[in-house]
Amino acid sequence: MTKLADASINSFGPMPKAGVQPEEETIFVLTAGQLQEIISRSIQPLQEEMAALRSRLVELESLQEQDTTRICLDIAYDRQRLAKLEKSEPGPTDEERIEKLRGYLRDKKAAGLRPDASFTEARTYLEVSRSQFSKLVGKLDPRDFVVFPHPLNYKAKMIGLAHKM
Repeated sequence: MTKLADASINSFGPMPKAGVQPEEETIFVLTAGQLQEIISRSIQPLQEEMAALRSRLVELESLQEQDTTRICLDIAYDRQRLAKLEKSEPGPTDEERIEKLRGYLRDKKAAGLRPDASFTEARTYLEVSRSQFSKLVGKLDPRDFVVFPHPLNYKAKMIGLAHKM
């Protein structure tokens, strides 16, 4: 039975050589202070890297804040410029234009001329576009103004003062 046990034990691996001592594993014995120092030295570069990253982060946040402030100021200046461009002095109202036209036709009558004018002449005098003049003609009081065809040009129209004036 011992032969059987020896054979089964020898079948698991090579037989150790005679006279050779097996290698001993080296055992380190460290004190708590030595272990703490080793850990501190290995962590120190990581802490320095973290501090560098934090300072870079603060720097980038500051730069981002400056950029945001600059963009906001640019937007504000653009809005001011647009507001100045969009502000146009209000033109004369329709009532003011009607009074101006009435005065023009009265002046013609006072000068001994016929108190009427072609649409083109009246539009030029009032300094308005065709569409503005058309809207203005629609607002005229028929008791004060008369619109009639031009005597020489069937496509043109004339505007004059009503006879009561």
